[in-house]
Amino acid sequence: MLLVAGACLLPAPAGAAPVACEEVRVPVPVAGTAQVMAGTLCAPAGATTVQVLVPGGTYNRSYWDVSHEPGTRSYRLAMNAAGIATLAVDRLGTGRSSTPPSALVTASTQAAAVHRVIGALRPRFARVVVGGHSIGSAMALIEAGLHRDVDGVLVTGFTHRMNLVTVVPVLAGMVPAALDPKFAGRAPDPGYLTTSAGTRYRSFHAPGPEVPGAIAADESTKDVFAVTEAVDTLALNTVVIPLSRRVDAPVLVVVGDDNHFCGRPLGSDCSSAEALRASEAPFFSAAARLETSVLPGYGHSINYAPNAPDFHRVVVAWTRGL
Repeated sequence: MLLVAGACLLPAPAGAAPVACEEVRVPVPVAGTAQVMAGTLCAPAGATTVQVLVPGGTYNRSYWDVSHEPGTRSYRLAMNAAGIATLAVDRLGTGRSSTPPSALVTASTQAAAVHRVIGALRPRFARVVVGGHSIGSAMALIEAGLHRDVDGVLVTGFTHRMNLVTVVPVLAGMVPAALDPKFAGRAPDPGYLTTSAGTRYRSFHAPGPEVPGAIAADESTKDVFAVTEAVDTLALNTVVIPLSRRVDAPVLVVVGDDNHFCGRPLGSDCSSAEALRASEAPFFSAAARLETSVLPGYGHSINYAPNAPDFHRVVVAWTRGL
């Protein structure tokens, strides 16, 4: 069952189809409890392809529609202008989705919820792409590997070789969200964490330029992350035979100068698109028809990059070729 409310019509760039945006709420069961995954569906008139977009840890749907200089940084606007529909969801525990007990919120739980969302969209769109950022990419790969129900998989801000030397300090610097005034009244349980004030540039944007408006937008829209989401992200994507080997749809991997997943001592080789492909190819079958791209000059959260349009154009061309 797909629940929709609050539809609105947004202006479109000259020559582009009008875009209708609506709030979507899809019922999803979690350990026998009734929960909801929410998101924003924006569909240009006549769109036949939709991307279901999963944000990373401590992000929500706003990551896909950055408010600072949106003409440059809004992934959603770029896709819609190209005639591609987008459904940016809030992971369970974040945004306007339900907040189950954190112990129930794993990467597999999130992937199962995204699977329900994809099933709800299928009658409306001929092609469905599942995409993610960071841990959201891991969830997209789990979903596609388990259910094989999509026409493409977009992986951003993630590789199978996690550079734990830089990732662990970021995780260790997080604080219980219940102690952050931003989440006062929402009272997430202690298993939900968020970033400490003033740490997001160093954690997610460096070595890119520190643009005050962009970093302020990121700080103001930050969300939470359940510790348990990391456990099976590692188990199902790096430690055991990765579920990505079961993905039978085309895959595009895009990263920036991301020290969480690239570089020595433990990360992938992201020095070029060709090097990244060689590094990631062992984790995919031939059916994935793996393609890769590197956005230079920015860190983990590449939608915030001043040159994000270069990334967006790569995704548009790949999506049109599916």
